[in-house]
Amino acid sequence: MIHDTHAFDDILQQARQLGALPMAVAHPCSRESLLGAVEAADNGIATPILVAPHARLQKLADELEVDLGRFECIDVEHSHAAAERAVQLTRDGYADILMKGSLHTDEFMSAALARETGIRTDRRISHVWIMKVESYPRYLFITDAAVNIEPDLVTKRDICQNAIDLTHALGIACPKVAILAAVETINPDMRSTLDAAALCKMADRGQITGAILDGPLAFDNAISKEAAQSKGIVSPVAGDPDILLVPDLEAGNMLGKQLTYLAQAASAGIVMGARVPMVLTSRADDASGRLASSAIANLLAHQRRQQGGRP
Repeated sequence: MIHDTHAFDDILQQARQLGALPMAVAHPCSRESLLGAVEAADNGIATPILVAPHARLQKLADELEVDLGRFECIDVEHSHAAAERAVQLTRDGYADILMKGSLHTDEFMSAALARETGIRTDRRISHVWIMKVESYPRYLFITDAAVNIEPDLVTKRDICQNAIDLTHALGIACPKVAILAAVETINPDMRSTLDAAALCKMADRGQITGAILDGPLAFDNAISKEAAQSKGIVSPVAGDPDILLVPDLEAGNMLGKQLTYLAQAASAGIVMGARVPMVLTSRADDASGRLASSAIANLLAHQRRQQGGRP
């Protein structure tokens, strides 16, 4: 069981205190995806419901010496059926959390977003990476790095609000949002700078709530007070952000993976904006990252219950 040395230990402790919730796990047929679900159970964070081809799941469990008798297991033919059934469990209220196992993100998200059988809402869904970087004093939330490829302004509004809602659930009352671009000035030829300015004005008009926004900001002056001061930037966000809102998926994906592989950052991943929180991690992510993601989903799901089931 993972305990005291975990990078997300404060979040894990909160989730343990709140108690385990049912979590539908779609196709946990790799070492890391199965162990991630087992660790969530061992830590009192989730009660996994394993949805997968039983023979394949049993073979893996035997190799890892995991007792499947501890868990509810639902036998399906293949990964696509696993995704559909796991989504159905959350749609029907049988599970409070949805976790992606060892299947492709597109396959998983297709089931989650199906118009008639999925768990979409009026809000555009988006991914948030929660990063713990040793050189930064608190968590960094990077969005969107996995779902929306080239978001327009309206989509960015939802991406921003989703990330703000997540930070609120984790106890950050008024997060600071840095809206990233390549430069910190408005350039009509760079849509990211125009979108950043518009998002800030939307926040002024109450179309985005619960946070302090500023942008456009280049990464250096978003993350470093010295860099911001050297360019004469006066901002309540520059050098002190909680959320980094990236211009598109490619920028966010590269930023997150650079922090992971070059700065040894620990990370967790959550999809916001659906009926239930979705644990969306890379197939290469280890069990520790999946555990942290499950803990964050636990806090979100408990908050949703307190709010009467609203997404």
